[in-house]
Amino acid sequence: MPRVKLFDEKEVLIKAMNLFWKQGYSATSVQDLVAHLGINRASLYDTFGDKEKLFKKSFELYRKQSIDKISQLFNNESNVKEGFTNLFNNAINEAVSDKDRKGCFAVNNATELIPNDSSCLEVLSNNRRDLESLFYEYLKKGQKLGQLKEASDLKSLASFLYIIYNGIVVVSKINLNKQELTNSVNIGLSLLV
Repeated sequence: MPRVKLFDEKEVLIKAMNLFWKQGYSATSVQDLVAHLGINRASLYDTFGDKEKLFKKSFELYRKQSIDKISQLFNNESNVKEGFTNLFNNAINEAVSDKDRKGCFAVNNATELIPNDSSCLEVLSNNRRDLESLFYEYLKKGQKLGQLKEASDLKSLASFLYIIYNGIVVVSKINLNKQELTNSVNIGLSLLV
């Protein structure tokens, strides 16, 4: 008779995501995971596989949550400039209030694991593509509504806004000056005309 799991897989996955996000992949041992997640090694391996598989599942959860959150924000704001303003302001506020200065899980993974982990490179490339596509579709919608110039290169603009978004979370790890971050964002947002 199979053993009954005495834990919520999703809850454990969220805990794992937060630990990897805070410490990074290399600095997180299996023992750290066992202690932090409150499950034994056998349950960890039976449910999630090895450390690498758990890490990738954790990152996929983060990716899904991030994309869903941004999609919802864009769906709730018909004005493109306001939508990006809200996105960037939310990123600044989250960064400033994060006492651990975790930054962005995706950016942290890129700086820690690339170029040595080709499977991680593929996942991060997909993440970039998905976010830039989301930004592009939102910009295109704004252009159709007359909020942006017809001649705007929306693909390049989407890429630029993706860079700003990631830049906020990187710079905020070393500079928590909210006004400086906001001023920089405002310069980038001035391109949305």
